[in-house]
Amino acid sequence: MKQLLSEIRGAVMATLILAAVCCGAYPLVVWGIAQAGFRDQANGSLIVGKDGTVCGSKLLGQNFAGEKYFHPRPSAAGNGYDAANSSGSNLGPTSQKLNDAVKERIAAYRTENGLSETNAVPADAVTASGSGLDPHISVRNAELQAPRVAKARGLPLEQVLTLVRSNTDTPELGVLGEPRVNVLALNLALDE
Repeated sequence: MKQLLSEIRGAVMATLILAAVCCGAYPLVVWGIAQAGFRDQANGSLIVGKDGTVCGSKLLGQNFAGEKYFHPRPSAAGNGYDAANSSGSNLGPTSQKLNDAVKERIAAYRTENGLSETNAVPADAVTASGSGLDPHISVRNAELQAPRVAKARGLPLEQVLTLVRSNTDTPELGVLGEPRVNVLALNLALDE
């Protein structure tokens, strides 16, 4: 009986020590390192407007409509960019529903941006991302939307294209991925 109580005491002490280390000390150390070295990323990569209010995150897309804004890629997340319902559509390349949706989006994109039937439409303009929350569009997609935005805002096209270039993110580490435009940052720059 004495040996059993000794083993129980040892097990309880080991559990308490591991709980203190794994549930207290370790998370505090990781939080401290993140706050010291990666403050922006650790706090959600938030974008703050000129009035000091948080407008969104660099990592999550938002839906923009209207002629004077750049539009993000389509979202399959709930009711459009709903982070609580983040997901893809789960439709495959042989799905007639997906094929019909893409054809409709191509026609709408061409009409919206004044493109002819022969103009190629970037894939990211008509297909949703895997999460449905992608905050970026391709540079080509932004360039095709620029004339519409410039006309709606009464700005010179070159000024809008300069904003596109200044809000283009380069590939990670210089080689991973392609250049991409953050739609929220670009639209906020346009509003300013």
